[in-house]
Amino acid sequence: MSGFSADWLALREPFDRRARAAAIDAFALPALAQRWRAAHGGAGPSVLDLACGSGANFRALAPRLGPGQRWRLVDHDPALLAAVPGALAAWAEHQGYTLRGIGADAIGIDGPGFGAEVTLEALDLAHDLHRLELADTQLVTASALLDLVSASWLEALVGHARDAQAAMLFALSVDGRVGWTPADPADAAIDRLFAAHQRRDKGFGPALGAQAPAVAGRLIGDAGYVVQQVSSDWDIEGDDAMLAAMVDGMAQAAREQAGAADRALVDAWQARRHAMRRSTCLNVGHIDLFAKVRP
Repeated sequence: MSGFSADWLALREPFDRRARAAAIDAFALPALAQRWRAAHGGAGPSVLDLACGSGANFRALAPRLGPGQRWRLVDHDPALLAAVPGALAAWAEHQGYTLRGIGADAIGIDGPGFGAEVTLEALDLAHDLHRLELADTQLVTASALLDLVSASWLEALVGHARDAQAAMLFALSVDGRVGWTPADPADAAIDRLFAAHQRRDKGFGPALGAQAPAVAGRLIGDAGYVVQQVSSDWDIEGDDAMLAAMVDGMAQAAREQAGAADRALVDAWQARRHAMRRSTCLNVGHIDLFAKVRP
């Protein structure tokens, strides 16, 4: 599985949080958590977070899910897992939450109206998905994962979740919409190269890329779920570091995908885009998907 640096995850997290706000509200998670709690003798939901990185998905969702939550954060990268306790401690302090304890096995956090115990699990999801234990899991979730995986891998995950009768929430899957303002004559060519690069194998088989929301909606619906999808776009303007990272990241991907004849085009586009950063707005389309078992 391709990895992501802690610096990149920290840079993107504020944009992720803003992009997800409307979708999280639309999914009515507090009411859903109350129903889970009523059905399980008052116990909070058990949540499995796949490819957790430094814990951003937990930070986005946990305050909406009430008391008594149990989270398992799974990632293949030991460096990212090692960063989770510190990242959650800093977040808790900033939010005025209380740490019930930080140790090798569990992290406890309490805030207004919620409480959660977090455990960390190292697992190579690309090869060891079958080892995931989903018994007594109410919610399977991930952020910015589905566009990296193959249709066959996703179908296997959906099957595991269905067998456990678990709901699913997958955030921030790219859908292929990229809008630059002001425009550049080479934007369309770069977008095509970037989209092709997104479909390369990231360790899970041929990646879904921008087809992830559509394929996920079909597979999950066919498995007997009610599926809800909401836009969660990035709007990047006035943040020089994020725009620079996006320009460089897209240029590098396009360069790796391009033939020798197109690399000069990519280099020129990258230089012009950097020169325009102060006046640039970038919209990147994403979709959040929530699915619950059909009654």
